[in-house]
Amino acid sequence: MSKIRKAKRLRRPNVPLAVGPIAQRPAGTAATGGGAETIAGPGPSRGEPVPVAFDYTDIKKDLKRIGVLAGSFIVILVVLSFVLPLVIK
Repeated sequence: MSKIRKAKRLRRPNVPLAVGPIAQRPAGTAATGGGAETIAGPGPSRGEPVPVAFDYTDIKKDLKRIGVLAGSFIVILVVLSFVLPLVIK
């Protein structure tokens, strides 16, 4: 492990700043240096947090499905633990 620490601004997590398509740059504006793209239109200045609305509906559905499957497997195991000793005798 390296003993050199990165500057605090370089240690930010890699999280998307906005959800949705990036707006096209208006005609007549120059590209920013270094190949970076900016989001066109009014918005917060650099350094201000951008409110992000994440959509967790698919994740909720998947978690419900996992819960139902896990619960059904546990119920099946409990039923089998009572039935198998009677059948094996």
